[in-house]
Amino acid sequence: MELLVERAGRPFDEEIRKALRNWAFVLPGPNDREVPDNVQNVLHWVAKASRPLADLAEPAISHAVLDGLKLKLDGTAAAAETVRRKRRTLVNAANYAVDLGELRENPITAVRWQKPKVSNQVDPRVVANPEQARNLLAAVSYVGGYRRARGRRLVGLFAAMYFGGLRPAEAVGLVETDLVLPEQGWGSALLHRTRLSVGKQWTDSGETHDDRGLKNRPAEGVRRVPIPPQLVAVLHDHLVTFGTAEDGRLFFSEKGSVVASSTYYRVWQEARLLALPPAVAASPLASRPYDLRHSALSTWLNAGVDPTEVAERAGNSVEVLLTRYAKCLDGRQDVANRRIEDLLREYE
Repeated sequence: MELLVERAGRPFDEEIRKALRNWAFVLPGPNDREVPDNVQNVLHWVAKASRPLADLAEPAISHAVLDGLKLKLDGTAAAAETVRRKRRTLVNAANYAVDLGELRENPITAVRWQKPKVSNQVDPRVVANPEQARNLLAAVSYVGGYRRARGRRLVGLFAAMYFGGLRPAEAVGLVETDLVLPEQGWGSALLHRTRLSVGKQWTDSGETHDDRGLKNRPAEGVRRVPIPPQLVAVLHDHLVTFGTAEDGRLFFSEKGSVVASSTYYRVWQEARLLALPPAVAASPLASRPYDLRHSALSTWLNAGVDPTEVAERAGNSVEVLLTRYAKCLDGRQDVANRRIEDLLREYE
């Protein structure tokens, strides 16, 4: 809103946001489809009230825009990570304007502005121990009626996040042909795709879920992840009970479509209330499905698994891994001490 000047007939802020988000900033644009009169009026007002792009070169304007990123719609402070993500988007947009010759240099990176400090470390309070994780997975199977199987069809999805350390979008994209599931012992999953929920207005295919490669890897990159016998058994049971979708995906809705993030999030919230005592359920413990991955990686590191191996399985660099999970490493000094002591005893 900081890039709009005051003009007569200003619509409500909510009307402006909806018109821009649902009509101006998506394809096809307003010129290529029929636009309701009320939306057309809002877009016409915005076009007249928008500041020239060159105004961004004025430090006062750039500061006002950046300060606006720090606030949520209700006027309270936004999370530091949210501010950083929005600023990154703004910087990229200004870089594009430079490429088009509309700006001489990027005014957003040139202005002096105090960035909010972002903590990249995982909060140890969200990490579930193995017993808590088992209780949570068991509770998922009780969510919803037996016939609809709202929870039962997602037990394997959450188990893949905990036992395999998969990201949610990686687990959603799992297909049967990428799995090795022996009758006994360890299996493996060959990861090469993610199914991110971004909304049909924002994908080239027009589908709600984008089909992409792995995070921070080339489009054709793959990652082989060993999966423990516990997860092998869960996936065996899932395939026997539910089979696969037409394209081989393990996890799908009742109608066979890709599982929406909102769907498995709601199931997870219901499972937490079933599995955890009220005081624990009110805490940050495993408050999001992604926290199952945090729990998995923390468990592996605390078990003494070499960080290089953990990073390879998780799809992270060792530096990022140890930085993010520094506060979750309990007892690793004791593990190291025992190993050193055992080695020294061999030579006594």
